Amino acid sequence: MADLFERHQALLERAVKALHEREFWAPFPEIPSGKIYGETARAEGDAAYTALLGQAFDLPAHPESRRLGAEVSPFGPDLGITYPAADAATLIAAAKAAAPALAAASPRLRVGVCIEILTRLNRISFLLANATMHTTGQAFAMAFQAGGPHAQDRGLEAVAMAWDEMTRFATSARWEKPQGKAAPIVLEKHWTLVPAGVALTIGCNTFPTWNSYPGIFASLATGNPVIVKPHPAAILPLAITVQIARAVLAEAGLPADAVLLAVDERGAEITTQLATDPAVKLIDYTGSNAFGSWLRANATQAQVFTEEAGVNTITIGGTDDFAGMCANLAFSLALYSGQMCTAPQNIYVPQAGIETDQGHKSFDEVAEGIAAAIDALLADPARAAGVCGAIANPATQDRLQQARGFGRVIRDTGAAGEGRTGSPLLLAVTSEDPVAEAECFGPITFLVATRDADEGIALASGLAAQRGAITAALYDTDEARIDRAIAAFAGAGVNLSINLTGNIYVNQSAAFSDFHVTGANPAGNASLTDTAFVATRFRRAMWRRPVAH
Repeated sequence: MADLFERHQALLERAVKALHEREFWAPFPEIPSGKIYGETARAEGDAAYTALLGQAFDLPAHPESRRLGAEVSPFGPDLGITYPAADAATLIAAAKAAAPALAAASPRLRVGVCIEILTRLNRISFLLANATMHTTGQAFAMAFQAGGPHAQDRGLEAVAMAWDEMTRFATSARWEKPQGKAAPIVLEKHWTLVPAGVALTIGCNTFPTWNSYPGIFASLATGNPVIVKPHPAAILPLAITVQIARAVLAEAGLPADAVLLAVDERGAEITTQLATDPAVKLIDYTGSNAFGSWLRANATQAQVFTEEAGVNTITIGGTDDFAGMCANLAFSLALYSGQMCTAPQNIYVPQAGIETDQGHKSFDEVAEGIAAAIDALLADPARAAGVCGAIANPATQDRLQQARGFGRVIRDTGAAGEGRTGSPLLLAVTSEDPVAEAECFGPITFLVATRDADEGIALASGLAAQRGAITAALYDTDEARIDRAIAAFAGAGVNLSINLTGNIYVNQSAAFSDFHVTGANPAGNASLTDTAFVATRFRRAMWRRPVAH
């Protein structure tokens, strides 16, 4: 096989440059265009997805004691795909057996393998789009981007960060200490990179590849075999990823079992068994605070990197573009039916209203402006389906219906296409109402009346510090108050967007520029992707000896 590092070296070097500059760079095109991916790419992706339905998914030489799989598309049909399944002990044993060869491989080889996997995944982005769409409920355009190129961008970002960290210091040195008139002490010193151990990536239902790729590729690049544990409702996107990874590893002369798939079923999960095994030293997890807390309390042998639940907020103090603000918020609230980890939940508005380019707007006028913008956005049924997608989990739809009684209804939820759907529900509450103090996952938004904008900032930043938040946004025209907000949200460890209008939204997180999650509040203890995310996935061990005179 050709030298994979040399094949991808220019891409890697450009990725490292982007890491440091933090300017716009997108290595994998996000537009599902035939001019980019080939005129037949979409049809081939559709056909490849259809061919998988109702079949046994093929993972050559993967540990297998039985077949499992019960995925149901949020748009209706059963996928009918079964996957090779094995118990936790078997998977751990296979990963441990693969570990020595992976650790012995040079960083160049491992990084080359990782980038080859990512480029091959990029070529099948239309297949991944279908797999993501029918396991998460994302509409096709979003599924293509989030399940394909954007996830691949994040994977490459982790590989580049790992390479930068692994090559930060010399691997050998001649150490010479003067001794005055006596001969100097001369030592040769060598440093070996020592991987931490077996890695476990625990995927989520809503963004199986986007949230999982950073951990998978950071661990693999630094020499740690990875067990990929998908959510039982969203196996296929990660199964395809594992299939490609195992093929590339084998072609490169490395053990295919350096990447394994851990399939289980609801009510008989093997996650806790895997997570607490002494061999597992790294865990990447996306999901609820409850299980994140369980991992920290029980998987004490491992480093745990988490993205967990939080309450994302918008604070409105004023705006010089009321229509633009409302349109921007409408899209942010409706996109994927509020199921993004970056989606806003609470909107803090002064009870006396705000000043705008359209004159003074009362609290109710602000609320009605946002509701009207949502109605306009979703007026066309095809567009509504494309923006909202479907609801991944039936429990989210149940919560949506229950939430209608949580406050004064400003805008009621309704159908937004085929399958399990729900358009944004807007509720008015007061700042004393505890209902807005916890995550209410799904297309549910609370408009919270506050004494003034400063109280809104205090409530939003305080909630981020106490309960966690991944994003926060502010609309204001008072520069002094904006400065106060910047300090307050930085203190709460949450990323802040200010006065977004037009085609950029608080939900969006750009690889190579935005650090997704700060790791500084309860919404997660890790950041995608900073040096801390990769640096402790390996250590340096030295050997030294005198140099003969």
